[in-house]
Amino acid sequence: MAHRTIVGIDVGTTKVCTIVAQAHDNGRLNVLGVGLTPSKGLDKGVVVNIDEAVNAVTSSIEKAERVSGYRIGTAFVGVAGRHIGSLNSNGVVAVARTDHEITRQDVARAVENAQSIAIPSQREVIHVIPRAYIVDGNQGIRDPVGMSGFRLEVETHIVTGEVMAIQNLIKSVQRGGVEIDDLVLQPLASGEAVLTEDDKDRGVVLVDIGGGTTDIAVFVQGGIWHTSVLPVGGNHFTNDIVMVLQTPYHTAEYLKLKYGSALAGEQAEESEDLVEVEGFSQGERQQISRHLLNQVIQARAEEVVELVYNEVRRSGYEGMLPAGIVLTGGTALLPRFDELLREMLSVPVRIGVPTNLHGLADSLDSPPYATAVGLVRWGARHGSAAEDSTPTDDRERWNSAYERFKHWLREFLP
Repeated sequence: MAHRTIVGIDVGTTKVCTIVAQAHDNGRLNVLGVGLTPSKGLDKGVVVNIDEAVNAVTSSIEKAERVSGYRIGTAFVGVAGRHIGSLNSNGVVAVARTDHEITRQDVARAVENAQSIAIPSQREVIHVIPRAYIVDGNQGIRDPVGMSGFRLEVETHIVTGEVMAIQNLIKSVQRGGVEIDDLVLQPLASGEAVLTEDDKDRGVVLVDIGGGTTDIAVFVQGGIWHTSVLPVGGNHFTNDIVMVLQTPYHTAEYLKLKYGSALAGEQAEESEDLVEVEGFSQGERQQISRHLLNQVIQARAEEVVELVYNEVRRSGYEGMLPAGIVLTGGTALLPRFDELLREMLSVPVRIGVPTNLHGLADSLDSPPYATAVGLVRWGARHGSAAEDSTPTDDRERWNSAYERFKHWLREFLP
């Protein structure tokens, strides 16, 4: 059976995760190596200190190489961060042929027309994804080619990002000695790992809550309909605990992971409620109320749910997503978070876990690794073998990675 070795690098706010895997034709992934390092130099998914980011990425790559015995040359890299924005735009054209049959050229012109929107100069279009077509006022057409009509309208989903933020991410990986096969929007990557085709067809919201950002993607009728990256994540829960309970950051993180819950529930008896942890000065101990801890966490969790709800409303598909919400990312492991979502939004909720993994996969079938596993799956599905000719010049290399990223549009055209 044919297989290819594919590498995915998830450069996150909390961790950098590099996965080396063999992708088989039947969709099976055989994991050869994993390199996990704490992330440095990133804030809310954006590189803020390039030297620190390069060190974290390089260390993650080296670990994965050591375990797998594979020399990493190219990789699929995830992009998210607070600078990613999206909007929907329509493009209209008159059908060119005299017999009024719609051709691919008409579709391409309509899509191009949809892109002619005013975008600030520091931002650039990353993806243009056609969502649906309208022929002479008839809506909801998935592929208009070959149909007859006078006027073709396309509804597109346009994702934009800040050029500098993307360039700094590319630099961080390239300085680690790795070329970029493709940059992939993180919620699309996570979707590859944890969603089924059936989920996407029926209508589903993917909510990936990482350390610094919450990535949201709404899939309808098999395609992506709405994406957004919100600048709030697991670190905000920890910061809240630091502020309210006045504990050091590492203590707050420990409390969140060991005793945290997204639903505070009833207050326990005083004796059961207190936890002793270390304080700010050496040897100092302080007593923390678990009930208060979970009230703090619940308040932030409810805010995240509100933000998710607003995004679903903006997508225009509120109440029309039978597959409900699939929750993934590190914060999906917060006990009872799925319960809170279900309670507040009255939709089905399940935790998304990467599946069909073999080899060194024991540690990866968990929500925090959805993006990294999804990047490898994306590479297996969409990537062709990397070209042998690698441009030498830095600028040229960055350009080719970025241009390839923008030409993704072809993947989504019918």
